Amino acid sequence: MDTLRKKISDRRATVGVMGLGYVGLPLALEFARKGFSVTGFEINPSLARDLSKGTSHIPDVASMDLKEVVDAGHFRATRDFDGLRRCDAIIVCVPTPLRKTKEPDVSLIQKACGDIARRLRRGQLVILESTTYPGTTREMVLPMFEARRLRLGRDFHLAFSPERVDPANKDYGIPNTPKVVGGLDRESTELAALLYGQIVERVIKVSSADAAEMAKLLENTFRAINIGLANEFALMSHRLGLDVWEVIAAASTKPFGFMPFYPGPGLGGHCIPVDPTYLAWKMKSMNFEPRFIELATSINSQMPEYVVERVVELLNGRRRAVNGSRVLVLGVAYKPDVNDIRESPSFDVLKLLSGLGARVRYHDPYVPKIGFAGLRMRSEPLTAASLKGADLVLILTAHRCVDYGSVVRHARLLFDTRNAAAGLRGRNVHRL
Repeated sequence: MDTLRKKISDRRATVGVMGLGYVGLPLALEFARKGFSVTGFEINPSLARDLSKGTSHIPDVASMDLKEVVDAGHFRATRDFDGLRRCDAIIVCVPTPLRKTKEPDVSLIQKACGDIARRLRRGQLVILESTTYPGTTREMVLPMFEARRLRLGRDFHLAFSPERVDPANKDYGIPNTPKVVGGLDRESTELAALLYGQIVERVIKVSSADAAEMAKLLENTFRAINIGLANEFALMSHRLGLDVWEVIAAASTKPFGFMPFYPGPGLGGHCIPVDPTYLAWKMKSMNFEPRFIELATSINSQMPEYVVERVVELLNGRRRAVNGSRVLVLGVAYKPDVNDIRESPSFDVLKLLSGLGARVRYHDPYVPKIGFAGLRMRSEPLTAASLKGADLVLILTAHRCVDYGSVVRHARLLFDTRNAAAGLRGRNVHRL
C-alpha cells in the first residue's frame, strides 16, 4: 500500500464520497479545497446535476464555495457508480434511519457497499462514516468485500470514522473538529488517519472499527440521556412551581462537575434520536438491557405530548378550548438556523394539536412548506397581525432571525419551549 500512501500524502489520490447530504457534501468540499480530485456519487439525478454546476442544497455549503472547486476541476457529482473503480479512497456517508419498528435500517449502507463491492479493485481504501451499531463494518461490510475474493490488508483496506457534523455550528467545522478513526487492521487505521489528516487538524486513532463505532454512539447517547434528565427536571419544576431555566442557570455557575443541558419539545435531527436506539438494538440482541437508554428515550419521546398538554392547560386558563383555537407555531426545523426537518419533534406537536381540532399554522424562515400525515402547510409571514390573530403562539424552534421582542409584545398568549424569549417578561409569557 506504499503507492496509496504516497498518493494520499501528495494529494494525488482520487477521493469518492457516496451520499452528498449534510455529511458527505461538506466532506467532499473540504477534500476538494485541499487539492484532491473528488467525485461525489449521488442517486438523485437533479441533485447530482445541480451539484456539478456548483449549486449547493444545504446551508453549511455555500454555492460560491462549491462552484469554486467545480470550476477548478477538483469536484464533480455523478450518478455513474462505475466511477468508483477510479477512486483510490471511498468514503460512505449515506443515511441510517430507523424503521417504524424502531429497528436499525442499514439498507442504504448495504446498497452503497454492494455498489462498491461489485467494483472493488486492489489498492483501494474504503471508509464508512454512516452512524451504525458496533460491529457493522466488520460483520456486514467486510464479508461483502471478501466475497469478491479480495483479502483485507493485502488487496484493500477498510475503516470506520464517525461523522461529527453539527449543522449551523459557526465555531466547529470539519477542519477543527477532531476525527476518530478505527480500521479493521493496523494499516487500514494508518491509511484512514493519513487521509483525514490532510483536511483536519487532529486525528485520533483507536484500536478497531468497533471502538470507533461505539465512540460515536457514546457521544450522542450521552447527549440523549442528559437531555432526558433536563426534560424530567422541566416536568418536576412545573409541578413544583419552579422555573427550570432559572434552576439550570443557577446550577451552571458551578465551575466544575456540571455541564448544562436544556429541555425542549423532544429530540430531532439525524443523530441524537436515532443513535442510542441503534446501540440499544445491538445490546438487546446480546441479551443486555440498556436501561438508561430506554428510560431517556421514553422521557424524550413523551415531550411532544407534554407540550400539547401544556397548550391545552394554557388555553383552558383563558377559557378557550383547544378545539377551534388558532395556534401559531414558530419553528419546525429540528434545531435553530437550519432547514433540516429530520425527526423534528415539531411534527409530532403539529399532528397532535391538529388531531385535537386546533387550527394550526406555522412560521419558519428556513422551511417554506411541509407535508406529513395528511397535512400540507406553508410558512406564513410573521407579522404583528399574525401574532395578534393567534389564540396561542408556540415556540418550538428558536431561530435567531426571529424578533422575539415583537413576539412577546404582540402575542396574546405565548408558550416558549426553548427559552427563546429569555429575559422578556409578561403575563402572556409561559415557559416549558
